[in-house]
Amino acid sequence: MSKRLEDFVRSNREQFDDLEPSAELWARIEKHLPAEGTAPQKKEAKMFSLAFVLKVAASVIIAMGAIFALYVHNEKSKGVDLASINPTYAKQQVHYASMVENKMSKLKTLTKNDPEMYKEFTKEIAKMDSTYKKLSKELLTSPNQEYVLRAMIRNLEIQTQVLNQQLYIIEQYNQMKKDPNNDTKDI
Repeated sequence: MSKRLEDFVRSNREQFDDLEPSAELWARIEKHLPAEGTAPQKKEAKMFSLAFVLKVAASVIIAMGAIFALYVHNEKSKGVDLASINPTYAKQQVHYASMVENKMSKLKTLTKNDPEMYKEFTKEIAKMDSTYKKLSKELLTSPNQEYVLRAMIRNLEIQTQVLNQQLYIIEQYNQMKKDPNNDTKDI
């Protein structure tokens, strides 16, 4: 405050003190004050039961699990663009996948007369194909997608080699069956 205002209030203080609050107001204020000699009361902290806390925690975990499952499902449905990982590997993957498919259809054609042989040969390819599918799933979440893609291509290369060997065996077997000069003797 300025010096002049302070001086004015001091000199006219008696005129300002003529009004006093009623006794009723003081009584209401005293009700809310703690009694003399007692410590001020602390507010009680809210207590939650363990069951309530566990229910809330379980609800949060379930909600987070559902959100994570939706996220993973959404990511799987998107698939992975192999060309974005490595265009050269993507071309190789397409090339070997088409070779495997062509050789499988050729194998099926050549073994029409011998279903047991076809069944036996396709067992090996089915094992390799299941490994390929696992690698495809792993590709979605792998931090090193190029490494997984190379493994997928290598798997397709091996499938192609195995199919080539199987086709060679079938051709040799069929040729042996057709050749009348090739007599097989029972031992």
